[in-house]
Amino acid sequence: MINAVGREIPEEVLKATGKDIFKGAYVNAGVEYQKGAPKVRANGDPTRDKQVASIAEVLKLCGIRDGMTLGFHHHFREGDYVVTMVMEEIHKMGIKGLTICASSLGKAHDALLPMIEDGTIVGIQSSGVRGKIGEAISTGKLRDIAIMRSHGGRVRAIESGEVHLDISFIGAPTCDKCGNMRANGGKSDCGVLSYAMVDAQYADKVVAITDCLVPFPNIPASISMIDVDYVVVVDEIGNPAKIASGAAKPTTDLRKLKMADYCTQVVVNTPYFKDGFSYQTGVGGASIASTISLGKIMEERGITMGLALGGITTPICNLLEKGLIRKVVDTQDFDLGAIESIKKNPNHIEISGSEYANPFNKGAYVNQLDFVILASLEVDVNFNCNVVVGSDGMITGAQGGHPDTAAGAKCTIVIAPLLQGRIPAICTNVTTVTTPGETVDVVVTDYGVAINPRRQDLIDCLKDTNLPLKTIEELRDIAYSIVGEPDPVQFGDRVVGVIEARDGSIIDVVREIKEYEFED
Repeated sequence: MINAVGREIPEEVLKATGKDIFKGAYVNAGVEYQKGAPKVRANGDPTRDKQVASIAEVLKLCGIRDGMTLGFHHHFREGDYVVTMVMEEIHKMGIKGLTICASSLGKAHDALLPMIEDGTIVGIQSSGVRGKIGEAISTGKLRDIAIMRSHGGRVRAIESGEVHLDISFIGAPTCDKCGNMRANGGKSDCGVLSYAMVDAQYADKVVAITDCLVPFPNIPASISMIDVDYVVVVDEIGNPAKIASGAAKPTTDLRKLKMADYCTQVVVNTPYFKDGFSYQTGVGGASIASTISLGKIMEERGITMGLALGGITTPICNLLEKGLIRKVVDTQDFDLGAIESIKKNPNHIEISGSEYANPFNKGAYVNQLDFVILASLEVDVNFNCNVVVGSDGMITGAQGGHPDTAAGAKCTIVIAPLLQGRIPAICTNVTTVTTPGETVDVVVTDYGVAINPRRQDLIDCLKDTNLPLKTIEELRDIAYSIVGEPDPVQFGDRVVGVIEARDGSIIDVVREIKEYEFED
């Protein structure tokens, strides 16, 4: 069946997943569903101690068994130890047939590869994967079809009961004996626990894993003891150097500085750039540089940002300290400056993943965005974006909040260099569609700026500026004239992964790579 972005979704995949094809970014507005619910066991003994001596013991208490679905979060990023330490204990017990449902997985979890190969792990559900897990899925080593969801899509799937978490493991920088968890105050601070909140609320069993047990009560808690079954204290939950590797810095690359300037000029020449505007950006060098230059224009014009949203970096926090932002609403911290900011500034606020981006709740923050600035591996002539699958066909990235913010923002700007090395980033067809072109408004490259023809209002706003406006086809043609049109990736017939749209429909599939030379 052909979906709304022109991708063919095999019937057998629809049957295997119970899904429908993607029919458009907004077709399910007003849909109703009954929320799922976890099993709750009444605590009849008020003296019961939640502390458990080891992960091995807590697994037995939780009734770990074959075929379960386990939840994890990724606020520790490449410094995470929790996923691996839990899975290694499960592996020793000989448990098989598990599905990992994580907010994201990265190179920190390469140690899971043997568990995929021997059937301990048969399913992966995540916003994306990198490293050896991505290679394993792409080369057909995972038994089941991997499912990639956006941050909002993961919350939707769990809240609706589509995904049932048997046990969730939450790494907590600080925790008390009753399970009140906070993201700060320990030796492995990560700023917020936003993506783990849905796990705590909906998993049948919830295990807090901490390396810093603090006196009761550890409040105000990011995650309350009312949702926590057990507490385990370990030596380390993560490597702080990789959890927060320092402040994100603006680029010094002239090509990226040019894109940053174009991006800033797009923002300030739209009607949305006015006092109280809302804004989200990523952590790429061009995006950071654009944020800094935007701050200077805000100062000059006396404009204050009402809301900064999403994954937060030091430059956003600097604008908050200067009084140029009224509220920073946070779901993930990407550097030390952001983590320190949320500790001390009352206008820097933690929210849940559902509040951030769930498309099926009664009002997510992404729907209040004026601007979002996003990166992309590829953009095609229909403005579809790919942020998960590399040009070699390997799964190497994550949807994150990309589709969520693109759908919600009034002006979605995607920054991508015309060429990624010798590979055109602007192309006829992206390798895999992760964000539909109907939700993308402007594409900024180092060779020019393309505006989606759907947005005649933005074309009218920007036509008299000094921006080098081009059609998306012209940008594609320039890229091909420089490096040629690349040969398509050679995929096999087997579908190894699906890309879910925010509403749970299938926007694209990922097929097994026919041949791949692994790097040492």
